[in-house]
Amino acid sequence: IRRYATPAGEEKKSSSTLLYTLVVLAGAGAGAGYYFYTAETPLPPAIPTLTGDGKWVDLKLAKIEQISPNTKRLRFKLPSEDHVSGLKIASALLTKYKGPKDEKPTIRPYTPVSDENQRGYMDLIIKKYEGGPMSTHIHDMNVDQMLAFKGPLPKYEWAPNKHEHITLIAGGTGITPIYQLIRAIFSNPEDKTKVTLVFGNVTEDDILLKQELAHLENTYPQRFKASYVLDNAPKDAGWATQGRVTKELLKTVLPEPGKGNNKIFVCGPPGMYKAISGTKKSPSDQGEIAGILKELGYTKEEVYKF
Repeated sequence: IRRYATPAGEEKKSSSTLLYTLVVLAGAGAGAGYYFYTAETPLPPAIPTLTGDGKWVDLKLAKIEQISPNTKRLRFKLPSEDHVSGLKIASALLTKYKGPKDEKPTIRPYTPVSDENQRGYMDLIIKKYEGGPMSTHIHDMNVDQMLAFKGPLPKYEWAPNKHEHITLIAGGTGITPIYQLIRAIFSNPEDKTKVTLVFGNVTEDDILLKQELAHLENTYPQRFKASYVLDNAPKDAGWATQGRVTKELLKTVLPEPGKGNNKIFVCGPPGMYKAISGTKKSPSDQGEIAGILKELGYTKEEVYKF
């Protein structure tokens, strides 16, 4: 029996279809037949691992991939092959770790880069920050060690075609919640949203998910455009702009303020928020618009800060 999932956008014709194949092999003088039987059954309902009940769930680290000198992709095994993360678009999760000498546990939010419908495991991309207790702990973990998770933490509730065009401004590891939204849009054939990404980093090696983004840009050239900004761009790199995300750059990629059903999303380090959109007052309070976006005439209703 082979388990299968119905591809997105396709309708299951039957929830209990069985396919029988009969193969009869007759040989001269053999006088015998051989029968081969196969069956396909649909997957059982997915089980959410994180349900928003406030409980911490310990998950085992199953795989580690070093993707840059200071960044790892880590795969955590879910409780069973029928479990999914439980996250929605857009949402995040919390991790918790308490060292032997720590008075209080360290808690940090992350956004998985694996699909929300992925069964059996979820992937995180974690950059190690000097002096960062959680990122240091996760980078020091070995396969089969456990890490506590809780969630999901709802962010921006997305629906197909909610906006005609969105502009995503990301810095460093701020790409992970941005990528969650991008992936959801382009994995849904009913969603026709146009997407522009402005992605700032220090060097080319710091660009996370570059292959995945390039694949989407090649697959949907009329709907997805990525612009890269690097503090230290390679010499004669026509695909990247040297420097920081500036007012002049954003003027060339952003839709005109106050016109059309558009939205701007921002996610990055504190300095980026301060320069581009202003900071949030709290996780539940977006705060006022400031920085470059305010100078360009955008309002609070046109911007979302992850």
